[in-house]
Amino acid sequence: MAKGVMVVESRPDPGREEEFNRWYREVHVHDVLDVPGFVSVQRFKLCRRDDEAEVPPPTYLAVYDIEADDLGAPLAELAARSAAGRTQKSDAMSSDPPPVVRLFELVE
Repeated sequence: MAKGVMVVESRPDPGREEEFNRWYREVHVHDVLDVPGFVSVQRFKLCRRDDEAEVPPPTYLAVYDIEADDLGAPLAELAARSAAGRTQKSDAMSSDPPPVVRLFELVE
């Protein structure tokens, strides 16, 4: 069975960070982890250095652990569920720029 991670870079719309985090924590993480192949998730927030006037987007990073015979299958199933309205989206997530999703395979 292959192992990998799906890495998602995203940010909330201005002034909606609390709403974004509540949706991510209480809804979105569960929607994703209900898909066979997704086994866990860790979320991170970008640290701002003292010399930065503003945190550039994206401000959040989610790393989802995947275990599946075909690493692309869980992502395809997640996309199918989203298209069918079986996952809940939040308008608190910025779509400008849209989230960036990348899939990485474990190298042993």
